[in-house]
Amino acid sequence: MKKALVTGISGQDGAYLAKLLLEKGYLVCGTSRDAQMSSFRNLDRIGIRKDVQLASIALNDFRSVLQVLFRVQPDEIYNLAGQSSVSLSFEQPVETQDSIYLGTLNLLEAIRFTGKPIKLYNASSSECFGDLGGRPATEETAFRPRSPYAVAKSAAFWQVSNYREAYHIFACSGILFNHESPLRPERFVTQKIVRSAYRIAKGNQEKLQLGNIEVQRDWGWAPEYVEAMYRMLQRDSPEDFVIATGQTRKLQDFVSAAFEAVGLDWRDHTRIERTLFRPTEIMIGRGDASKAAAKLGWEPKYKMVDVVRMMVEAVPETDQ
Repeated sequence: MKKALVTGISGQDGAYLAKLLLEKGYLVCGTSRDAQMSSFRNLDRIGIRKDVQLASIALNDFRSVLQVLFRVQPDEIYNLAGQSSVSLSFEQPVETQDSIYLGTLNLLEAIRFTGKPIKLYNASSSECFGDLGGRPATEETAFRPRSPYAVAKSAAFWQVSNYREAYHIFACSGILFNHESPLRPERFVTQKIVRSAYRIAKGNQEKLQLGNIEVQRDWGWAPEYVEAMYRMLQRDSPEDFVIATGQTRKLQDFVSAAFEAVGLDWRDHTRIERTLFRPTEIMIGRGDASKAAAKLGWEPKYKMVDVVRMMVEAVPETDQ
């Protein structure tokens, strides 16, 4: 039985990945900073908490990382931990750098220290590319990060590449474009939109406050994206992959689809709030996942309209 260590298992991707790995017969150990105090609500929501081992780990503490690796003895590590909000990274740049870059470095160094053939997946981000003016990003596209979050993700990406080349560690990064699901917390704008539309349709008189709705993103379905993560570590040699749908839509389109799904016109229930605009913004995000299709056999089934519909349909089953 293979063992997988999933850092950040309490998040959206961590929960869906754990479910996938369990279905494939893995023993799954998930970590958080304090496993005794964390709620792991997402694991409860998808009904797998009792099937997952849990451990505490401080990724910015090398000794803590090393202890967990020796205790769990994983065959594969999926590093999904770290500060995950672009907006919050402008307010907490040091914490963002610490949790993303230093955590990744400690995992790489711990793998090197153990000398064991552990495979590492690193969660990178399309934010690393910056604003490409609408051009689709591939694995060869240069990074031009425009936020503290993107800078930290870029640094972690290159450290993974360095350890792969210098120490021959099986380590790779998935450069994932935006992907959503019902497990997203409401601090993410997509879930904020979906939940607000649902509440307003039920009679709530709130106005949905939004920032720049002209931004365009490549939105996919999170349960599909974790399948790509898994496939990256099943290969004989490590490579980095862009994971995306290739279809870009405006945030306004996302808003319109969410309100339409509950029978409302978004224009009657929203307000643009300038304070929600980011200091620097990527206006258009679009990915080219043709390498993933060719080498991983991975292609997305769901696009933005499907994602919105499934998120709206799931609201009654989650906290409103």
